[in-house]
Amino acid sequence: MDIPVTTKTQPGECIPWEQKLKELPPIQGDTDLMKRVWQDVDAMAYVYIWHVVLSF
Repeated sequence: MDIPVTTKTQPGECIPWEQKLKELPPIQGDTDLMKRVWQDVDAMAYVYIWHVVLSF
């Protein structure tokens, strides 16, 4: 019997922005810009991990 696995992350992300924000010092600049850059980098890591998993 397979039990469905639930995760706290959305498809396409490794570490959610809300979790990463807790690790960072207070942001002095544009929070939306930092969030967008983080999500872009995180999405690239997600794609890389899946590429490695499926290619080998």
